[in-house]
This record gives sequence, C-alpha cells and structure tokens, in this order.
Amino acid sequence: MKITEVRITKAEGQGTLKAFASVTLDGVFAVHGIRVVEGKNGLFVSMPNRQVKEGEYKDIAHPVTKEFKQELSDAVLAEFNK
Repeated sequence: MKITEVRITKAEGQGTLKAFASVTLDGVFAVHGIRVVEGKNGLFVSMPNRQVKEGEYKDIAHPVTKEFKQELSDAVLAEFNK
C-alpha cells in the first residue's frame, strides 16, 4: 500500500494539537482526522479515535504493521514540516 497524498491543516492556537492530516492510500482510500500533536518528546501522529463507554479512546483506523505505522508517521510529519 502506497501513500499517494498527505494534506495538512494547521491548528493555530489549539494547545498541543498542531495540525489535522488527511492521507490518501493508493489513490483510492482516504483517512481523515489524523492529528499531529506536540508531546513531551516532540511531535507525534495520532490516529482518528473515539471515546467508548468506559471513557478510554479507541482508534477508528490505524496501521496494522510497525513498518507502515512508521511510513505513515514519517509522511505526515514531513508534510507538516514543509
């Protein structure tokens, strides 16, 4: 699976939230609601999630492999830093 497009919308004045990202895969599938967040150790990518009854958050969509998670994170952060 190839990342064919990354779109960034900066979130000015939103505290630790720095941007929202949308990623298109193979030109045919899009994932919206990805977030770029400033953490203790720098920027990281947070996948779209929702709060469940118990109060914790569960990802709605996420990479299955460690390698693709890194590829996705690298692509989003590279576009954010442009």
